[in-house]
Amino acid sequence: MSNSYPRRKFIKAALAAGLGSGALLSAWCTKVLAALNDLEISKVFEHGIASGDPTHSGVVIWTRITANGRVPVGWQVAIDDEFDNIVEQGESITDGASDHTVKIEVKNLRPGETYYYRFLAEGTTSGPGRTRTLPVGPLNRLGIAVASCSNYPFGYFNAYEEIAIDQDIQFVVHLGDYIYEYGAEGWGSKQGKLLARTHLPSHEIVNLADYRQRHGQYKADRASRLMHASHPLIVTWDDHESANNPWVGGAQNHQPEREGDWHVRRKVALQAFYEWMPVREPTIDGKREELWRHFSFGDLASMTTLETRHTGRSLQVTYSDHLGGITGLSQRNQFLDEVLGDPHRTMLSSKMEGFLAAKLKDSVDSGQAWRILGNQIPMARTHVPNVASRLARDTFSSLDSLPDSYRNLSRLGELDLPLYLDTWDGYPAAREKLYDLCRESGANDLIVLTGDSHAFWANELFNNANESMGVELGTTGVTSPGDFESYGPQGAVAIDRLVSEHNNEVVWTDCTRRGFIKLVLTQTSAQADFIAVDTVSSEKYVASLVRRMEITKKDGSLVFED
Repeated sequence: MSNSYPRRKFIKAALAAGLGSGALLSAWCTKVLAALNDLEISKVFEHGIASGDPTHSGVVIWTRITANGRVPVGWQVAIDDEFDNIVEQGESITDGASDHTVKIEVKNLRPGETYYYRFLAEGTTSGPGRTRTLPVGPLNRLGIAVASCSNYPFGYFNAYEEIAIDQDIQFVVHLGDYIYEYGAEGWGSKQGKLLARTHLPSHEIVNLADYRQRHGQYKADRASRLMHASHPLIVTWDDHESANNPWVGGAQNHQPEREGDWHVRRKVALQAFYEWMPVREPTIDGKREELWRHFSFGDLASMTTLETRHTGRSLQVTYSDHLGGITGLSQRNQFLDEVLGDPHRTMLSSKMEGFLAAKLKDSVDSGQAWRILGNQIPMARTHVPNVASRLARDTFSSLDSLPDSYRNLSRLGELDLPLYLDTWDGYPAAREKLYDLCRESGANDLIVLTGDSHAFWANELFNNANESMGVELGTTGVTSPGDFESYGPQGAVAIDRLVSEHNNEVVWTDCTRRGFIKLVLTQTSAQADFIAVDTVSSEKYVASLVRRMEITKKDGSLVFED
């Protein structure tokens, strides 16, 4: 199914303001863009303003001041965007200890209301920001944008811009890889040079100053500032906020002999994350790595965000250590059962599991219609099809031009092994434990929101007893490319099709596009729009609806309908 993305108006004004060619400009975005284009404001508020971590009575508002020394910063929250009716205000001090970031926990707000906020520093007033608190009581509709994998060198954050201008969206859920740690010569370097979007600093980020500079580079992006000023953020991290593929004791992209102690690096990475993101600091007895949250949207839905990187994850299994020894069916089954299936290999910490179980039970007991998990990594069982035997030779323009990964992919397909081992497929016992926890809490109707894979997914989830656990909606990257794009347009589409045909849990997938998911919930149904932008190589883009999936409840289970 392919439809044009519903448009409203103001296209001419959007073009005049420098928005993408497919963008629609509301009165609100006109106001925000005027501030973004104001040179005096940009000198002080170079990185914009943001809000997030909403509760029923409050929200976190954030900015960063471009200045030296100790700087007084005023803030205001109003019920109108002209700030005629200010309901909360105050003053804070920022300095180099927090990298001149400012983070205010605004309290005493009313539930389910839209508010406007701004900051005052160095004789300058920031542009306006718009945010909202969580609703209570009866709620008929909720609009959420789901984003992931915004890699600066790979292109412009056009998906962020499209999210900002969509008036149906109330909250933005970012599932991680908000920044990437690689240096200017790392992944994405070729595209970054073409677009003059190379990473700063130019080396891989390791220390606190490095992580702070990288966050600053991403936050200074125009589309990022527009999105953050328009909607509150619900955020968790994945791996690249620290280093590729971390676990509790290290990371694939951390070399202690050159980069020092992993826990020191992780500590400064998380410090920079908390400084630069609109999230609450942990409580006195909490730890920064314990980034899990619960959000309750009236009687309509609940959302719990998971932490799957730093608090419970065992060391990843890698094919490079095992694939050579798998020569037949018996070794393959032994690998799945004894290596991947080792029940001692964990994904979530026991504290995270306890938190999740309690929140799911509360949601079920209160009669909320939907239960959402904010999850970083793909959850559905996704094995590799036998691509070598099922793809015609003319699928690819040249067999000689296939990437080196094709040999390994073909081998995985011959053995019917999981596509990735860094995902829940690499921790099947932990996944089954999660499913058991959910069923014991009365929640076998999950909507799992997933990032990480740079592909769109619509998946059905089942436990080992083939009992339905709900559905999974995977969002593609904001800019990060899909794994199979190196196989050429025909090859990528063909592999997507084979992956869907081969796996019972995969209803549909598409790795060839950049964009986001818009999820709209009502009391009786949910609608997932998979929205793509036609380019990230230019700020002039067109957005389109790639596919629309309706999610309904049938006999206590969730099912997809086109």
